[in-house]
Amino acid sequence: MPLDELPHWLPAWCRDQLGGEPAGVLFRSEKVSMVFGLRLAGGRDVVVKARADDGRAAFCVAAQARLAARGFPCARPLTPVVGAGALAVHAEEYRPGGEVLHGDSPETAVRCAQAFARLMTELAAVTVPPPLPNPPWVRWDEPGSGTWPATGFLDDLDQSVVSGHIVEAAERARTRLLTADLPCVLGHADFEAQNLRWRGRQVWAVHDWDSLAWQPEAALAGEASGSFASAGPPTLAPLDSSEAFLAAYQHFRGRLFTPEELEIAWAAGVWMAAYNAREMALCGGSPAGGDALRAQAAERLRRANA
Repeated sequence: MPLDELPHWLPAWCRDQLGGEPAGVLFRSEKVSMVFGLRLAGGRDVVVKARADDGRAAFCVAAQARLAARGFPCARPLTPVVGAGALAVHAEEYRPGGEVLHGDSPETAVRCAQAFARLMTELAAVTVPPPLPNPPWVRWDEPGSGTWPATGFLDDLDQSVVSGHIVEAAERARTRLLTADLPCVLGHADFEAQNLRWRGRQVWAVHDWDSLAWQPEAALAGEASGSFASAGPPTLAPLDSSEAFLAAYQHFRGRLFTPEELEIAWAAGVWMAAYNAREMALCGGSPAGGDALRAQAAERLRRANA
């Protein structure tokens, strides 16, 4: 994109925080956050991320910085979170390269579970205030919200297009999740193929640290076991692959889940799949996740004791 199409606040922000204004645009992405890959005057490449400030960003970036300092494969933040009007903005190093790992086989699930176990082990040594509120796709515990957390851009759409099986699965999974009495931990809540890059069998980069959450470890592992294969529109992994992911995760973390934790893991996978299927239905997206949920919900909910 041309430089003159960048947000008006961005050149001055880069000058003040990074010592140089943008001289070129490497890429731009706008989903939940605005992300700009920039080449600064002087030749340095950086990534600038901006999002609405709900109080989470500073804690997410602090955790990312500590992981990068420990040698975990993620981009190193170059600034803390610095406001630009109503936006929370930070810059991080540009970490290109690596390949997306495609596939949803049990073998792929085991590779991803090993990476997720390493990530969660590293995060266990990081102390930051809980990054609340949680991202909406793992915010099943929002008080008084009903089946879904309050999300204006979705709530204002025609809810009649959301199939009954999606709502039923979400309600049953949420009821089970709310009965859990498990401690919350810091974890990555958007562990999808599209947010990881690999070099051979090694993870080269984990992205999307805005998606840190504060939920039970088993719930975070459970939602990752269902979503790890999503390389584009969200989908739901096959049952045997989710089962392989959870077994491998416990092995690499060096402890077995309790029976309650296993139920919560399966329930969390259902709830996130239902949340994603609802969003796709409301926004006219891919029905693949909803179709997979319809086929698997009964067995997943049975394993969740929901």
